[in-house]
Amino acid sequence: MALVPYGEGTGWAARQLHSPSATFHFARRTIRLQQDWRRLGVAAVVWDAAVVLCAYLEVEGIDLRDRSVIELGAGTGLLGIVATLLGKGFFVFFFKAIYNCSARVTLTDREAALEFLESNVQANLPSELRPRAVVKELTWGKDLDNFPPGAFDFILGADIVYLEETFAELLQTLEHLCSEQTVILLACRIRYERDHKFLRMLRDRFSVCEVHYDSSKDVHIYKAQRGTHKDDF
Repeated sequence: MALVPYGEGTGWAARQLHSPSATFHFARRTIRLQQDWRRLGVAAVVWDAAVVLCAYLEVEGIDLRDRSVIELGAGTGLLGIVATLLGKGFFVFFFKAIYNCSARVTLTDREAALEFLESNVQANLPSELRPRAVVKELTWGKDLDNFPPGAFDFILGADIVYLEETFAELLQTLEHLCSEQTVILLACRIRYERDHKFLRMLRDRFSVCEVHYDSSKDVHIYKAQRGTHKDDF
């Protein structure tokens, strides 16, 4: 979903987008991501919404251990990487079997971005967590048979609400991936009237509330669940 080019732009923000790498600090680790604006456009740079949602997961102490998590439009992989790090659990021994209580994270994007995404994931996760993070192709509304319905505890998305022609497919994808217990967390800027339109469409199908607003980056985080289901984390 993230392969549409934006304008080149000027100034500090443009320099950040065109930088070949970006560095962040989450979960007591330094995360160094490769960026490639010229080859992959918006799929290969880190957007503020991803940074804000990563900080929210960490500061609020959202418990991802032993949870199944999927990220839509993962791009550079920052959010999925941080979710994997924050979801690091422990090993439980049952007789002679070992059970890993870490989060199981699936990072998705369109096919053209997968090799780039995979390289960032592998470079930034310790060896014991790499098997817990899987990179997988997902074109909204089209690859849903490759994902079991209602199988995820958390669905994460950062700055994926920007193309009106994808709204119906995104909602279809969310409905397919959700169970009654699934928590959806979407971080985005509200730039245009079409963004408000998506929120109205989302509220037609889910119970939605705003759980955080970062005024410095003008990023909102919305929590959505099926029906009137409003469980705490």
